[in-house]
Order: sequence, then structure tokens, then C-alpha cells
Amino acid sequence: MTKKESVKKNLDLHAEWMRYVFDNPDVLDRIPKGAVLVILPEDDPELYAENTKVVEATKKKGVSVVVVRMKTPKPRISKIEVVAA
Repeated sequence: MTKKESVKKNLDLHAEWMRYVFDNPDVLDRIPKGAVLVILPEDDPELYAENTKVVEATKKKGVSVVVVRMKTPKPRISKIEVVAA
């Protein structure tokens, strides 16, 4: 997996996480101040392995890590309707 692919997939996961947080803002109370949040996609073994490396590297630095496990979000497609005047 290229760095570009990894970044795009992580951005998609982050967007889905933010939707979840907007619906469940109390979840933020469970994240310690200064912790690093890492999302592990349950259905993408390659990205899961890459992000696990981030977890381990961050822990070695003595920084708290919060791990969120979730499935990769499916694309949300909106229907666009053009209405003539």
C-alpha cells in the first residue's frame, strides 16, 4: 500500500469517526487529554497492520493511545436531481 493510499483510507475512516462523534459527543469524555487516536479498520488487514505500527511507535514514546476499531465506511452516494425551471 502506498503512503497516498494509506492517507486516503485513514481520512475516510476519520470522516466516519467524526460523524459518529457528532452523534455521540459523550464518547470524547473517554479519550484522555494528550492521547493519540488510532483507528484500526477491522475489514482492511493491510491498513490495520500499518495503523498498528503507529500504535506501537506511539506507545514506545510514552504517549497514551486510544484505539478505535471499526469497519471501513461504505461510500455515501447522494441522489442529485436537476429540476428544470
